[in-house]
Formats: sequence, C-alpha cells, structure tokens
Amino acid sequence: MSGRASGPDVPAIALIGVGGTISTLVDDPLDVIDYLETGRKVEPDEILGMLGDITAHARVEVVPYRSVSSSAIGPSDWIALARRIEAIRAERPDIAGIVLVHGTGSLEETAYFLHLVLADGCPVVLVGAQRPFNATSSDAAGNLLDAIRVAAFPGSAHRGVLVAVHGQIHCAREVTKITTYRLAAFASPETGPMGTVDRDRITFFCSPIQAFGSASGLSLRELDTLPRVDIAYAYAGADGTVVDALVAAGARGIVSAGFAPGMQTPDERAALERASAQGVVVVQASRAGSGRVAQRQALKQKGWIGAGSLNPQKARILLMLALTVSDQPEHVQDVFDWC
Repeated sequence: MSGRASGPDVPAIALIGVGGTISTLVDDPLDVIDYLETGRKVEPDEILGMLGDITAHARVEVVPYRSVSSSAIGPSDWIALARRIEAIRAERPDIAGIVLVHGTGSLEETAYFLHLVLADGCPVVLVGAQRPFNATSSDAAGNLLDAIRVAAFPGSAHRGVLVAVHGQIHCAREVTKITTYRLAAFASPETGPMGTVDRDRITFFCSPIQAFGSASGLSLRELDTLPRVDIAYAYAGADGTVVDALVAAGARGIVSAGFAPGMQTPDERAALERASAQGVVVVQASRAGSGRVAQRQALKQKGWIGAGSLNPQKARILLMLALTVSDQPEHVQDVFDWC
C-alpha cells in the first residue's frame, strides 16, 4: 500500500516525548559518543522547532510526559505510556496517529509491549536516533519526520505498533537494535522491514502475522505492576549461580538466553530444572540474534516454553504478560505460539 500526504486538511498527530539521543543537543557537533553524559536534553517543542515547517505533512500536538534515558525505562513506564495512549485515543478521536520519541537502547522493548496490549486504533509509531539532533550527519530530523508521516498515513492503521527509522518501517515484534554507533541501527532479522519511507510516498509490503493488540488476549486490565521475569544469559562455563539468585529474588519466570538453538551449560540447566520444580516458568530463547527456538521434546518433557523467533528481551515481555493470565506451561506455550 502506498500513499502521499497532500491537500489542505493535514492530519493531527500527537507526539509524546520520552527522551533519548533524538532529544539531545551537543555543544560540539562532532560529539557522537560522549553526549550520553554531556549532552543537553530538550523538550519535544524545541525539537519540533528545529525540524522546520512540517505543516504540509501534519499538525503536531505535544503531549506532556517525562524525559528519561532508555536505560531507565521499565515496566511501570510501559504501563503508563499505554494508558496515556489509550486516553489520547478515547479523548481525541480527531488524532490520526501518535508518535513516541524514545531512546534507541530499549526502544524495541517498549514498542513490543505496546504492540501486545494496545487495542486497535490510530497508528502508534516509535522513533529514535543514533546521533544528537544537532550533531554532524545526524539521523534525528529525518527519522522524526518519517515517523510523523507514517503516523499520519491512513495505510499505517491495523498493523500494530510500528518503528520508523532510517527510511524503513518495522513491526514492533520483529525489530531489534543491531549495532551501537552506526546509523542503520535497526533490523528485523527474520522478516525484513514492513515498508519504506521515501520523499514522495510511504509503501507497505506486508502486515504482521502473529497476534497483537486485542487479538493477543493480553491487556492491561487493572494491572499496575507486572510479574517479575528475568533473563539468564548462557556462556561457556556458566554455573547455576545467576539462576539460583533470580529464584531467590522472587522471579516468577526466567528466560534462558541459551546457546543456539536453545541450550545451556549442564550446571545452568540443573539450576533451571530446580527453578521449574519450584513453580518458576522457564522460557528457552537463544542468544544468537536470529532464528527460532522450537519446542522440541526435551523442552516439553521439562515443561519449558520454546520462545520461537522472539529474542530474549522480547520473550521476557511476553512471559510477563502471559503470567498475568496463567502460569500453566501449556497455556504459556499457546501464547508464545500465537503472539
């Protein structure tokens, strides 16, 4: 599906600024490394002022939130953002789309949580940048304009939460950050991007296959907190210390970021078996970065869940939400297969 923004009646877009590199200014335009500690965070209004005249594409209204590093965002922020978005949709039916300006470090996690819990409505698009807004060769302005255009495009609806970066549109379930400093920092390893953003048009190639939003069977309901779920990373020689500590800390679920295609060291496996014997739900993922973890017989016999193609950080989010419904392995596996 393709389309152009034109005509006198441009759509209204709500912009929620959460912070991140895209909301940072530097004194030295060549500073693309130390700005994390030395840069100045700015409010969304100032960013929009630097973007220039975008009235041909949208009328942007800033929605107050708070500026926070992506490394400081967690489940309580996800819930708050989801509720803020739900409120905007309910109170402002004239809003055509919502843009969420976010740091790139945990952008994919916020996007996937929202993808799972937000009911269908006007498009929600997350955007970040690899370089501060006023740094040399910054991607911030281009990415932000692309996100605004994608949010305003009618063809973006009914595709779940989207991520617009580097001229591409990604599904929140599939996208992940793949590099530290390069500008082309995001990819969807299993599926590729959903679409592209060019100067003259927006083009979608596909829609999500897995369930999202209301179809996922997951929602915020009356939730104020989420069950504790942690990740145990496999490495050569790992023992069970981390897993035992997570259980002692009260984890209701553990995602094993195992060796591909989903294995641990013998000592770590023994610790995970002790954990599952105590009622902790174990999900087997892979640290490889792409590819699926099948629910092979060895996992079924232990009552463990195969993460499919979800990376460990997204498997953690899905397990958190699944545990609000059931802690029975069969049901949790159904959720992973469906979402």
